[in-house]
Amino acid sequence: MAAEHGRRILLGVGVGLFAFVVIAVPTALVENPLFQRMTPVEWWSWPVAIVSAVLVAILVALPKPTRCRPATRAGVVGGALAYLAVGCPTCNHLVVLAIGASGALQWFAPLQPILALAGIVVLVIAILHRLRLLRQAAGDAAPYGASSTTR
Repeated sequence: MAAEHGRRILLGVGVGLFAFVVIAVPTALVENPLFQRMTPVEWWSWPVAIVSAVLVAILVALPKPTRCRPATRAGVVGGALAYLAVGCPTCNHLVVLAIGASGALQWFAPLQPILALAGIVVLVIAILHRLRLLRQAAGDAAPYGASSTTR
């Protein structure tokens, strides 16, 4: 049991670090020779990238109850929203293709903090849902007459 717990923590840390790299490198939060930003990094971009990566790590590290889908969908949605939130609005080719460079700055850039918040909320809800299912599974496994919750 302890070995499984350790493996889940290591997996969570690894996936969290990977999520941070996937969010921070292509959006040029971390300066690198492959990607460049056309607009400055917002003050909230670093906290969003870090918090999102930590939440992804927690979600992956939590055990999967038997009645639970894998964390893939919520993790991908939350990570994708964080990626869109911290990225350079004029560097996002899909946004520029859809609404142009001036539209990216005028319309998409003001929405980025909302995308950041939405991504974090998706990840927190997924973690809370997973914890609720784990508590329910622990309650189902409790001996007859024992209560696993206090209300």
